[in-house]
Amino acid sequence: MLETIKKQLAGSSDIVYQVFQVHGHACTLIYIPSIVDPRSLQVGISEILKKESNSGLDWPQFLERLERGSAFSIPSLKCFDITAAADLVVMGNVVLGMEGFPFLYYFDITKYQKRAVSESQNELVVIGPQEAFIEDIETNLSLLRHKIKHPDLKMKHYSIGKYTKTDVYVLYIEGLYKPEVLEEIDRKLQDLSIDGILGISYLAEHITYDVLTPFPLFQYTERPDSVAASLMEGRIGLLQDGTPSALLTPVTLFSLLQSSEDYYQSYFAGSWIRIVRFVFSIIALLLPSLYVAITTFHAQIIPSNLLLTIAAARENIPFSALTEALIMELTFEALREAGTRIPKPVGQTVSIIGAIVIGQAAVMAGIVSAPMVIVVSITGIASYIIPHLELGLTFRLLRFPLLILGGTMGLIGVFTAAFVLYGHLANLLSFGTPYMQPIAPFVFQDWKDTLLRVPSTYMNRRSDAFSKRNQRRQRKK
Repeated sequence: MLETIKKQLAGSSDIVYQVFQVHGHACTLIYIPSIVDPRSLQVGISEILKKESNSGLDWPQFLERLERGSAFSIPSLKCFDITAAADLVVMGNVVLGMEGFPFLYYFDITKYQKRAVSESQNELVVIGPQEAFIEDIETNLSLLRHKIKHPDLKMKHYSIGKYTKTDVYVLYIEGLYKPEVLEEIDRKLQDLSIDGILGISYLAEHITYDVLTPFPLFQYTERPDSVAASLMEGRIGLLQDGTPSALLTPVTLFSLLQSSEDYYQSYFAGSWIRIVRFVFSIIALLLPSLYVAITTFHAQIIPSNLLLTIAAARENIPFSALTEALIMELTFEALREAGTRIPKPVGQTVSIIGAIVIGQAAVMAGIVSAPMVIVVSITGIASYIIPHLELGLTFRLLRFPLLILGGTMGLIGVFTAAFVLYGHLANLLSFGTPYMQPIAPFVFQDWKDTLLRVPSTYMNRRSDAFSKRNQRRQRKK
């Protein structure tokens, strides 16, 4: 048996084989020191094996206690598949093999290095919880258990990846979720055959491979409170070991335009911020294309004084408005990406100073006009208002085809593209949930938590988009 295990683990120099003589029989502990808890190994297993021969008992009594689970202070499990020993070792278990026995015991004392729980970096709030997920799945599950202390919180485990064997958990609250959504996710995860997953976005792509859309069908979040609130709405969450974020589904366009801080502030402030966010989301998508279309094809609708100002600014510009906009937009995208990749202490400075310096220099050199710099700057600021990164990336991507249509076909091209885009959104489903609900289809009760947020005392029912069972969440006193 031991030779079979050594053959499977051959070439791995970090494997330890520790042999003990127990009542005249050779017992071997097999483990990887870097991924097991050294104290549990020493106190709970090694020292007990050392003392066993002097305990006054014999070998049959030791085997009897081992079978009952009372020989060690750490719970042990029995495994009859010797070929699985290598997998157990590399997953952080300590395997106990005994001479002459066709089975083995193993102890789960895995301990990986991990960072402490810190505040969210991408979903900052002023009021409300500050903790965020980390890369350790056990810590993340404990953060959720701390939020929802109820036996109806269910967690279904999957091990995905031929080589990585990554732990993935599907989370839901019994009686609230849509069964068909859970069944579809379960089927796709069961059928998933892949070498490994290193990020939770791998799962999102493989689960939604049959839907062709640039819009996200999952919501990414690194906040435990957002996951807890979504589960209580009837949504389903996915957590993956090694990733400090979760996936939530189903989603709608309006759920992706909401922030957790909307609920921690007063409903007046929350509603106002939502209105600002929706308006600037539209600006982030349409402003450059509208500006180029109007200045190129429909100058007659611009007030005379403003038109003279724009014409004077563009008098010596050698490029068309479309070319000018593309140059500025691509430059802004490059600065944004550079600010992300450069080390954090200088990244933000480089992106801000770079935008100011390049914009000013381009205007003074007569390459672009000052109004175009203003339009692109407002568009860039507006795109930062979108609370979820994936939706913001989608808007940034769609801005370019809209810009080209506006520069070649005018407002007809922009409005045609906008209607096509709306038609796509109206027909798009996120695991059976209409992406534009409660607008298409129109659901009056869900408007309480869409463009405006009514007081929480009036939100007595869960959204029809996410839950059709047990929709009442509170009762008026």
